Amino acid sequence: MADQKISRADVAHLARLARLEVTSEEIDIFAAQLESILEHVAAIGEVATGDIPPMSHNVPMTNVMRPDAVGASLARDEVLAQAPAVEQDRFRVPRILDEE
Repeated sequence: MADQKISRADVAHLARLARLEVTSEEIDIFAAQLESILEHVAAIGEVATGDIPPMSHNVPMTNVMRPDAVGASLARDEVLAQAPAVEQDRFRVPRILDEE
């Protein structure tokens, strides 16, 4: 992969496929940037060895589950007492929809 260079034609072709208008100067810039990206990817490929399993995250992820059990909670009056506005034992919130 290190021997393969990104040509101006490659960049122009990719830009056409992506429906991007690019100038001649941008083609040169993008070709150099894409070549650099490919070199970095190739360098990462050289580091990885066969004894390292593929992974989707750099930190192992597991689902955290807990039993669905009823527990202690605040009484309705205690909750409503902390609300900024209450009307008829309910939270009063600003109207977000028109009546139409």
